[in-house]
Amino acid sequence: MNSIPTWLLIFFCLTCTEMNLVTAQTASKTLPTPIANTININADQRIAKISPNMWGIFFEDINFAADGGLYAELIKNRSFEFANPLQGWKTSGKGKLLVVNQEAGHEKNARYVQITAVAEPLLLTNEGFRGIGLKENDTYRFAVAAQAPAKNQPRITLQLLDTLNQIIASKELPAFDKEWNNYSLEVKATKTIEKAKLRLSFQGSGVVNMDMISLFPTDTWKKRPGGLRKDLVQMLADLKPGFLRFPGGCIVEGKDLANRYQWKETVGDPLNRKIMVNRWNTEFARRPAPDYYQTFGLGFYEYFQLAEDIGAKALPILNCGMACQYNTAEVVANTQLDPYIQDAVDLIEFANGDLNTKWGRLRGEMGHPKPFNLDRIGVGNEQWGPQYIEKYKLFEAVLKAKYPNIKLIGAAGPSAAGEHFDFSWEQLKGSSVDFMDEHYYMSPDWFLKNAGRYDTYDRKGPKIFAGEFAAHGPDGATSESKNTWLSALTEAAFMTGLERNADIVQMACYAPLLAHVDAWQWRPDLIWFDNLKAMATPNYWVQKMFSTFKGTDVVSMLSAGKTIIGKDSLYANAVVDAAKKQLIVKIVNASGKETRQTLVISSREELNKKAVLHVLQHDRLLDINSLQEPGAIMPAESIIAVRGKRLILDIPKYSFSILVLDMKK
Repeated sequence: MNSIPTWLLIFFCLTCTEMNLVTAQTASKTLPTPIANTININADQRIAKISPNMWGIFFEDINFAADGGLYAELIKNRSFEFANPLQGWKTSGKGKLLVVNQEAGHEKNARYVQITAVAEPLLLTNEGFRGIGLKENDTYRFAVAAQAPAKNQPRITLQLLDTLNQIIASKELPAFDKEWNNYSLEVKATKTIEKAKLRLSFQGSGVVNMDMISLFPTDTWKKRPGGLRKDLVQMLADLKPGFLRFPGGCIVEGKDLANRYQWKETVGDPLNRKIMVNRWNTEFARRPAPDYYQTFGLGFYEYFQLAEDIGAKALPILNCGMACQYNTAEVVANTQLDPYIQDAVDLIEFANGDLNTKWGRLRGEMGHPKPFNLDRIGVGNEQWGPQYIEKYKLFEAVLKAKYPNIKLIGAAGPSAAGEHFDFSWEQLKGSSVDFMDEHYYMSPDWFLKNAGRYDTYDRKGPKIFAGEFAAHGPDGATSESKNTWLSALTEAAFMTGLERNADIVQMACYAPLLAHVDAWQWRPDLIWFDNLKAMATPNYWVQKMFSTFKGTDVVSMLSAGKTIIGKDSLYANAVVDAAKKQLIVKIVNASGKETRQTLVISSREELNKKAVLHVLQHDRLLDINSLQEPGAIMPAESIIAVRGKRLILDIPKYSFSILVLDMKK
């Protein structure tokens, strides 16, 4: 993903301001009587099959999406492995704290803290991820790895504090053994606090060693200990995604190869997962996050498990031997690429291998003896140039020989057109690549103008994976302000074109997925959250409407004999769902005027006398949803009467409508 030039943002701010003025002037007058137009839909004329995995989700650990977000751990720097080992922690009172580094034999988790307490209390406080979110009467599980090396040890009390440092929950820890051991207890919060703290109080004299100091809600997704944040996963599940792309994005590449994402470091016991600085911590000077690290508590096993939970195909993206070309542009020599290719081979074994294989056995030991049935993998993120093509082809030669049924996804570069894009297509079109991954972070106007982008694409080449897209328009001071109704509406228009060309476009996902309102680096984002709650953007509702009413086949939908791409600011497509026996009509009205359309439906089957109409509509293009007003823009549902096969439909201004008609023989 790339930043949007300042001049382009200014241009669209001015453009959208003018649009709003026009909207305001129109709203003050009586709209003219809508003009009747005819749209012909032939439900029997099947144009293309729609992939069951068409609409998916893209996860990247940006905007505190993993640690501090989806991964429900509430303690920051729990293992003291940040570059500053006490970042996130504060001490006060008497006594002494040492950070002990035991490198030999503990390379992945070398540090722990040694607490020497005296008569007066020593306090050790953790601030969490922009605070700790606690809910009244909810239970939280505290855990620690610890030992008492000498006979004397202090009495330790766990305390949860509100914003005034008042204790809202408290419980004493058990005494520690002489050898390292794991200890846990549960405590119930007595208040709802968005930005609470955790404090450990050491009283009396003695010495203890502590590591992996952790706090999780017990009410995680599927009640898994050390699991995922329930409300965020539920929002992902509600999208009914066909696939989950992970772990990114640019995070796959790293600023340099030493800091690239390596999946093998993210599996096995969380205690032995080596943390790494997050590449987004200082990527943008305007949004620095020096405390942004990856603990990999949410690792590749958890990604596969999450995909399975929500009914999505797993789509991992692997480093191809190239760091981010916008940063260091470091590449590994082609003669040294074998370890990178082996990582891909081993990942397939981890996902699909028998329990008697090395990596399949590890999957089983982690709790999933059955294979995850991985069937696709991405080689690189959005790399470009001859060095990428050379490396991709080396990956392809090995993977297609060993795993011929695994679909491979190649990169089309960082942009939707241009020299790098054309070169990648030219070089890979004749290879065995199954999908080309195209990305578009463009203006709302671009999305309208490109709704017919794939109508004339060559059907003989690879299929299309629209792997990252979002309309980037104007923004404001609030975190959520870039997710305007304008951006969502124009994305809906573009998506009608993706769907109409489902024979070639077989996967698509918005990006990025998640953003913490107090810790973001990039926007717009599909879902915004704080420590207690989450909010669906207008863009989320567009994605949900498409994925919920996906259908199985594209059917003919024409106005005056032509596909509906921008005429009178309408963008439309129709599909049937053969399993549910439904005709589903999707219409975007991107204009500031209501329009009346006559739908003339041809079908061997009769239509039920009632249809369901889902409408996402808002009068002001630059309005948003926020955590304070999450329901400002959301779909409304109504029932409309159907008489025969001719239906008059009034389509509101600035709206995305889905009409669902049940069919019967």
